[in-house]
Amino acid sequence: MVSEETMMFRFGAEENKAAKIIRESCASMEKKGYNPINQMVGYLLSGDPTYVTSYEDARKKIRQLERDEILEELIRFYLGKKA
Repeated sequence: MVSEETMMFRFGAEENKAAKIIRESCASMEKKGYNPINQMVGYLLSGDPTYVTSYEDARKKIRQLERDEILEELIRFYLGKKA
C-alpha cells in the first residue's frame, strides 16, 4: 500500500552531537590559524578529511558525522530551527 503522506526524516538526539562537534572542530581550526569556514567548505565539497586539522582530535571528531549530517545542522542553524 502506498501512502500519500509525506514522510519526515529526523536525526533525533544526534542534532546536539553534530552541533557540538562542528563548534569544537571549528574552534580547533581557529586556534591553529585556519579559517574554519574555508576549511569546512573544502571538507564538505571534497570529502577529504585533511581539510580539518588533527589538532585536539578535530579531524577524528568531525569524521564521526556524515557530511549530510553536517550540512543539515548548518542549514538548521542558518534558518534558526531547533528540530
